[in-house]
Amino acid sequence: MSSQVNGYEGCRVVDMRSDTFTLPSQGMKEAMMAAPLGDDVFQEDPTVIELQNKMATLLEKEAALFVPTGTMGNLICVLNHCRSRGSEVILGNLSHVHIYEQGGISQLGGVHPRTLQNLPDGTFSLEELRKAVRKDDVHMPITELVCIENTHNVAGGRVLPLEWLDQLGSTCRELGLPLHMDGARLMNAAAAMQVPPARIVRDCASVSVCLSKGLGAPVGSVIVGSQEFITKARRLRKVLGGGMRQAGIIAAAGIYALDHVAPTLQRDHAHIKAIAQAVSDLGSKAIFVNLEGVHTNILMLECDLNVLSPTQLCERMGQITDEETERHR
Repeated sequence: MSSQVNGYEGCRVVDMRSDTFTLPSQGMKEAMMAAPLGDDVFQEDPTVIELQNKMATLLEKEAALFVPTGTMGNLICVLNHCRSRGSEVILGNLSHVHIYEQGGISQLGGVHPRTLQNLPDGTFSLEELRKAVRKDDVHMPITELVCIENTHNVAGGRVLPLEWLDQLGSTCRELGLPLHMDGARLMNAAAAMQVPPARIVRDCASVSVCLSKGLGAPVGSVIVGSQEFITKARRLRKVLGGGMRQAGIIAAAGIYALDHVAPTLQRDHAHIKAIAQAVSDLGSKAIFVNLEGVHTNILMLECDLNVLSPTQLCERMGQITDEETERHR
């Protein structure tokens, strides 16, 4: 998204802070305006129902539920799996649920987070997972759930390897633990691996998928699972304040995103890889990029703080004029 920069005449920036800054396209807006509506709390909004059925079918799960945000979606799923206070979820120490969701699973559900060290690729040791499970010690919480994130945000948008996911699924079945995937950018993972998203979540009991990041919808996420799981999730959504009435107007954006935007995500990945390569080719002593770590639509730049701070970099980038850009083409 390009915009004029305040205070610098002739300067423009492409805002790449996050894929959450995406804006609805004209086609998406028209779909929202034309959406048939009803009361979704009464399960009578036809557009919401269509979106939920579409996502459940896409991920080959029994049912789905539209929720306002990804954070609420993850919270609902964790609370649904961990029905008793004092339950425990095992998850990566760099996961979004653990770092960026205000500890909601503990605040609201009394669920204890037990972290494993995330490896650079976003995975964690399955041997350490086995060691971390706690079931029958009166001094300790009871492990009820394993949670992963794919793609992994803090790891730079890396895609978790299918082989590891398959091994994790087998391990969770052996341990008798359900697996939840924070799939905020699941469609990016599927595009990068060139496999159906259902293949990636095959062993997951629940998944949350965000519509308002690279897919470009203005708001909303969808969680999927068994019919029983989603029935219980609907009650949790209500008590958390997530029940919406004529929600079809935003669900329509999600349908449009799945139909028209998801098939183009590989183009986004190609763009970000081209940018990463260009930065690398500069040979700068101040800015570095790990090309091997650029899997999807996220690019992490590392600054040598002895030379340049991130704030200084952003300030300089914000001063580049169209004329200067043309001179360096």
